[in-house]
Amino acid sequence: MFVDQVNVYIKAGDGGNGLVAYRREKYVPKGGPAGGDGGNGGDVVFEVDEGLNTLMDFRYNRHFKAKRGENGMSKNQHGKNANPLIVPVPPGTTVTDIDTNEIIADLTHHKQQAIIAHGGRGGRGNSRFATPRNTAPEFAENGEPGQERNIKVELKLIADVGLVGFPSVGKSTFISVASAAKPKIAAYHFTTLSPNLGVVDTDDHRSFVMADLPGLIEGAHAGVGLGHQFLRHIERTRVIVHIIDMASTEGRDPYEDYQKINLELKEYDEKLMDRPQIIAANKMDMPYAEENLQHFKEKLTDDFPVYPISALTKEGLREILFAIADALDKVPKKMMPEISETEEEVVYRYQRPQAAFHITRDDDGAFVLSGDKIEKLFKMTDFNRDEAVQRFSRQLRGMGVDDALRKRGAKDGDTVRLLDYEFEFIE
Repeated sequence: MFVDQVNVYIKAGDGGNGLVAYRREKYVPKGGPAGGDGGNGGDVVFEVDEGLNTLMDFRYNRHFKAKRGENGMSKNQHGKNANPLIVPVPPGTTVTDIDTNEIIADLTHHKQQAIIAHGGRGGRGNSRFATPRNTAPEFAENGEPGQERNIKVELKLIADVGLVGFPSVGKSTFISVASAAKPKIAAYHFTTLSPNLGVVDTDDHRSFVMADLPGLIEGAHAGVGLGHQFLRHIERTRVIVHIIDMASTEGRDPYEDYQKINLELKEYDEKLMDRPQIIAANKMDMPYAEENLQHFKEKLTDDFPVYPISALTKEGLREILFAIADALDKVPKKMMPEISETEEEVVYRYQRPQAAFHITRDDDGAFVLSGDKIEKLFKMTDFNRDEAVQRFSRQLRGMGVDDALRKRGAKDGDTVRLLDYEFEFIE
């Protein structure tokens, strides 16, 4: 089964907790704090494996979770960092954040990696909080929560040539005789339910990858028929081969077919019309094909070469394959930019600063605190220790939470909620 789009939940590993510990050795008075830091949580990393050509593995596993870091240890020993979770994906995979619609990664070449979710840092041990005023702190940090995301993983096949055309015009037959691909072929529409890839070798020892994309129909760009599911795969092809039933075996006009398919490509992505296009006038072994070809050439206004072929009898096959190879020689591989190991491209995106917290009211009158920063501070606080609770209170006061609650009308004894916990507002 060919799977080319799937929604996945990923969770990076949480950081390990810091430790509250003290140095206790014989003959060493006042040893002081010695709690170590926790280890960092594991990242979730996608890595390209050129041996894969589908997202089938994601069909049965929709959740990926990296391991958390090891907790800190005594004698100031740092907890072990967790290893990243490596998830193999096929070349041509794009990863998009569902919530923000941001493209996180576009993976094209073998062994290319991208961090999709970052692991949390380890919490600091109590030795990190020692000061001249507090030489023996009784608290440590919990580990930072790892990043979690809902993502859309999408595969755009990387092929040099894409075959387009109406259903049953002979695309599958063409790729089957031009390469070793064995697509299902039958005398009814939509026999091809998934793209087929084939490697074509010409007589002069040039080779290229060809993709047979399921038949488009009118309205495909808007979701009609099967073609809309596979239009994304045409984006990475360098040359488009437009196969037309020149014998008009189904009663359609070949030139109208040509116009309708090109309109669908243009409506999906206008840049596709800038790609080199070769017209394959197929089924020339059938009656009326020669006559229809003459009419087609008279109406054709685009400067695209037309090659009469018969995929069934292999007539004209050698000539059109040479023409495709020649066209590919003239088109640089812009769709698949190779990034050298020493010169990775770094993209810096502007991110609008988010408010540290938000205050809302529940139906019962309680004040509700929310926000990434304040929730992270809460999760990294060990509420079993009084000093840690006092530190959390000072952090909230420093962020301006107390003043903001007073402005919203909070009074002594009112309930304040943060995540699943409740506090009492005290003046």
